[in-house]
Amino acid sequence: MSTTGWIILAVIVVLILIALLVMLPRMRAKARERKAARELEQRRERVATEHREEADSRSTRAEEAERQAAIAQQNAQAERAQAERHEQEAQMHERGLADDQLIDDHERDRFDGVAGRNRTDDDRADAGAGNGVTDRSRSGADEGVTGGTGGTSGSGPGGSSAASRQAGNTEYEKGREDERAAERETR
Repeated sequence: MSTTGWIILAVIVVLILIALLVMLPRMRAKARERKAARELEQRRERVATEHREEADSRSTRAEEAERQAAIAQQNAQAERAQAERHEQEAQMHERGLADDQLIDDHERDRFDGVAGRNRTDDDRADAGAGNGVTDRSRSGADEGVTGGTGGTSGSGPGGSSAASRQAGNTEYEKGREDERAAERETR
C-alpha cells in the first residue's frame, strides 16, 4: 500500500470519526427523547388507570349513597304517614270519637254516662243496620215522641227546655254520626 492509500484511508477514518462525533449527540438525544416518550406514555397510562379506578370507586359510592338516600326518603315518608295517622287518632280521641278503643266491653256500664253516647251511638248504628232502622230515623222518631206528648213537654218552662235540649242532642248526635260515616269512608 502506498502512501496515498494510507492518506486516503486516514481521511476516510477521520471523516467517519467526525461523522460519528457529530451524529452521536443527535443519536443520543433521539434515544433520550424516545426513552422520555416511553416513560411519559407509561405515566399517562398509570395515571389514567388510577383516575378510572377512582372514578369507578366514587361512582359505586355515589350509587350506594343514592340508594341510602332513597331508603331514607322512604323512611321519612313512612314516618310522616305515621305522624299523620297519630295526629288523626289524637283528633279522634279529642273529639271523643274513639272512646270505644279506650273502653273494654266489661267496662261499658262504668263509662256509660261519660262516654256512653259514643258507645250507644255505635250500638244503635249496629242495631239499626240489622233491622233497617238508622240512627237518624230513630232520632227523628225520638223527636216525634218528645214533641208529640201533648202538653207535658210544651207546657211550662221545664218542658220547653227539655224539648230544646233533646233537639240539641239530636243535632249533636247527627253531627257525630256524619263524622263517623266520613271516617269509615276514609278508612
